[in-house]
Amino acid sequence: MRYRKLGRTNFEVSEIGYGAWGIGGGLWQGGNDDESLRALRMAIDRGVNLIDTALAYGAGHSEKLVGRAVKESGKDIFIATKVPPKNQLWPARPGIGINEVFPYGYIMKCTETSLRNLGMETAGLQQLHVWNPEWIGRDEWRRAFEDIKRQGKARWVGVSINDHQPDSALELIETGLIDAVQVIYNIFDQSPEKHLFPLCLERNIGVLARVPFDEGSLTGTISEKSEYAPGDFRASYFGGDRKRQVVERVNALKADLAGVNGELPEIALRFCLSHEAVSTVIPGMRRVRNVERNTAVAGMGPLDRNTLEKIKAHAWEKNFYD
Repeated sequence: MRYRKLGRTNFEVSEIGYGAWGIGGGLWQGGNDDESLRALRMAIDRGVNLIDTALAYGAGHSEKLVGRAVKESGKDIFIATKVPPKNQLWPARPGIGINEVFPYGYIMKCTETSLRNLGMETAGLQQLHVWNPEWIGRDEWRRAFEDIKRQGKARWVGVSINDHQPDSALELIETGLIDAVQVIYNIFDQSPEKHLFPLCLERNIGVLARVPFDEGSLTGTISEKSEYAPGDFRASYFGGDRKRQVVERVNALKADLAGVNGELPEIALRFCLSHEAVSTVIPGMRRVRNVERNTAVAGMGPLDRNTLEKIKAHAWEKNFYD
């Protein structure tokens, strides 16, 4: 495993982090706690030292599993968690005030609940799970972040940027009040490269790259016949003719990558790690086999310039979360 500094925190985090959304259950179907714990343990054994979870993932269930695995390991693991929007709206909606989404007392209460779930006194990183640039001048989030750090509830603070809206956090970064951002970044959504990543490098802000496989598209396993269990959010994400669109895009990508070493998921992870602004990439790893495959990418280094140029042509402006 290779490690990179998480921005100005100077904490050395594993290039491959652990995305713990799926192990919370709920919108993800088919997992079980025993398998999730085996996957977490294997990831830690293989050098993964950053785990990203959230209070909203299974109403705290993900945090509890993460806390259990970390305690058993006895290792210094960097835990990133998140405060869910009080109005339960993902992403944040324009025109809705912060008092309805992140009032000060609510941020503090959620942080304390997450720490109880994790069985820890201090988290590595506390994040707001959505962000609206209209809140930039409000005191609620500023005071909460200051107090979270001052009271030792988290060492560092940040935001998880709204789906496909990397530029919405630019002004926030300019305030100097956050230490890290989490953003969608993958072969299809390359938009953070334009403005967000250069600013993060300039201001030494850590970057957690999420959704590296576009919820499964970039694993190359989606077909027009793919089906998902009722309640699995991917049934909606890949609804209508979206599976057809994915198949066409992935086939075109594979054709351009013919001759490049590695399977598509491996290339997708290495693409994320090829940008110097990225501190860690956090694929979901509900199962042991996911951990085996994803951690195997660690240490392979960035893709070569020729391959990156080929990939640039496959940026795809879309929002399947709508």
